[in-house]
Amino acid sequence: MRVVQHRDRRRRARWRRGLWGGGEVLVTVGAVLMLLVVHQLWWTNREARQGAERKVAALEKEWGSGSSASGGAPFASASAPAATKAPGRARQRPYTPVLVSGTPRRSQAYAVLTIPRLHLRVPVAEGVSKPDVLNKGYVGHYPGTQQPGQAGNFALAGHRNTHGEPFRYLPRLRPEDTLQVETGSATYTYAVDKILPQTSSRDSGVVRPVPRSLVRPSYGYDQPGYYITLTTCTPEFTSRYRLVVWGKLVSMRPRG
Repeated sequence: MRVVQHRDRRRRARWRRGLWGGGEVLVTVGAVLMLLVVHQLWWTNREARQGAERKVAALEKEWGSGSSASGGAPFASASAPAATKAPGRARQRPYTPVLVSGTPRRSQAYAVLTIPRLHLRVPVAEGVSKPDVLNKGYVGHYPGTQQPGQAGNFALAGHRNTHGEPFRYLPRLRPEDTLQVETGSATYTYAVDKILPQTSSRDSGVVRPVPRSLVRPSYGYDQPGYYITLTTCTPEFTSRYRLVVWGKLVSMRPRG
């Protein structure tokens, strides 16, 4: 009997030690996962936003522009007068010649995108590489699409969650909201025109020169023009689908 009792005690002691050790492992794993979540949702945002703000300031200093373009009102031009409606909104008008600078280098930040409704002011860099562009909190320009002010489609991508998440509130945009793109040669003002709430991540039609969804053909355009396209992941915290916002160029103001 004594032998049996000692064996039972040892067995129970081993179970307790095993349960205690397993509990410690689970707590440690939970703590590590929590730290990873904090890192992704807070630290990466903080670092990316600060880096993006520094880059905007550096570009403004390079251009000698200060922050004159951050107010949100559309810039007028002789060929496309700006709207006189509420700040941050613009009436769409036909547009013709524009100033266009040279092609930027890969991953080079060369423009600033301002979206007054979203209180957003963020650098635009060449390419959509995650480590070199998007994860820095920048908005990326799709290679092969047109540059600001050019005929065709100036197409951009940005994170919706983590790494600065510049396009987190893209669904808040409404038709006629203004989108301003400032470069070293001019400031281009676009007006939001159409919104595609959800499409496939492989829907390449949305960034074509005449943008039209290949998945949902009722969304898009039939005629050449001066377009801007903003894309981001949807729903939040996933990358399964894409949300698309299209706009049309309404005015240009040369720098200086």
